Amino acid sequence: MYSHEDLGRLQGQSLRMQGWIRRQTFSPANEKTLRRFSSWEVAELIFRINQSTFRGKLAAEPNLPLGEVQDDGRQRWFSLDEINELRRRIRINRKSLMPPRPPGKRALRAAIANFKGGAGKSTVALHFAHAAALDGYRVLAVDFDPQATLSHSMGLTDVGEDHTVWGIMARDLERETDRMNAAAQGAETGTALPRRKLPASIRDMGLGALRPADFIKPTAWSTIDIIPSCANAAFVEFASAQYRHLNPEWTFFAAVSRFLDSLPDDAYDLILFDCPPAIGYQSMNAVFAADMLYIPSGPGYWEYDSTTSFIGQLSEALGDLSHGFENIPTGKVALPKSFADIRFLMTRFEPSNELHQAMLNAFRQVFGERMAEHPIELTRAVEQSGRFLSSIYEIDYREMTRGTWRRARATFDRAYEEFRGNVLTAWDRLEGEA
Repeated sequence: MYSHEDLGRLQGQSLRMQGWIRRQTFSPANEKTLRRFSSWEVAELIFRINQSTFRGKLAAEPNLPLGEVQDDGRQRWFSLDEINELRRRIRINRKSLMPPRPPGKRALRAAIANFKGGAGKSTVALHFAHAAALDGYRVLAVDFDPQATLSHSMGLTDVGEDHTVWGIMARDLERETDRMNAAAQGAETGTALPRRKLPASIRDMGLGALRPADFIKPTAWSTIDIIPSCANAAFVEFASAQYRHLNPEWTFFAAVSRFLDSLPDDAYDLILFDCPPAIGYQSMNAVFAADMLYIPSGPGYWEYDSTTSFIGQLSEALGDLSHGFENIPTGKVALPKSFADIRFLMTRFEPSNELHQAMLNAFRQVFGERMAEHPIELTRAVEQSGRFLSSIYEIDYREMTRGTWRRARATFDRAYEEFRGNVLTAWDRLEGEA
């Protein structure tokens, strides 16, 4: 027979192996670092200009960042900060290299969500975040999944549950309860309404006093921050049910949205949510706060079945919210909940596989223009990047044949370009003051 103590010992063994893997993946200091990018990558893959044009710009303006020459002496290699400095200062045919962003609007929020584990949610979120950063956008990633794959891939491995989405929700409960009690004391009738009480076990955590910056952590990418997750945050589903009992009027599903509302509108350009494979308190916070819903799915029947179940249950859950909380303030996102866009994205796709082709056609037939045109293909380089907690953008192309690396990068580049187009269209649909 096996008890919780046996499970604890197995976890200890696994954690030791996990530490060994991180040491092979990260720097000697156990911190993830971002590589430099070659002048070829910067010119042709990031700025999308000819290499000779790029070299000419550097020669004409010697005060521009020049990167560093590495051992082979043939190319210059640039950091992300140097790339962004070049992006700000270089113009091609009098046109800026800065990415498009609608003026006067807050960051666009996109949730990557589905029921099915293994559908590629974290892989998509990671690659879209990195692609957007290379595109010049400032990104905030929010990891709602207690498996914390996105957090680990971003280099965060020592995270306390107080500084996860769970902490944000507990903080919101305390603040919203205080706000309601203050409003009750100041009722127009002059009669004090009943006060909502929270136990000392919640007040004593001190989460109500935390600032937004206390939840946001930097990553190895200077223009990507993250609100991380951790395995201990898995109990958020149990804790949230208790919290709702303590204050039934608390709009639990709007906690993260209110948190994001408190950030300056221009702090980030894109906010990406990596959701858990279930509909619960965390995923409902993600989809409520999101402007756009991206639903990845593998190319099998069971993935299709799971996707169908997901959108059905999500529809019912959002419908229930619309009828139960329609007159309660929820911040910048209103009820009934609506999305500026919903897209389905096929992942782990093999073009030569007839079954995969048939399933892609089935998805297109059912979801029509909601289906992303460019699936994410399964390649050896993509598999390798996942094993080493990295995106294809973080892998140095010199570690494999350039052709293998290019094929893997191309599939994410196409998917990201389509995603960016959808983001810009959705951004235009947001209210200017939102």
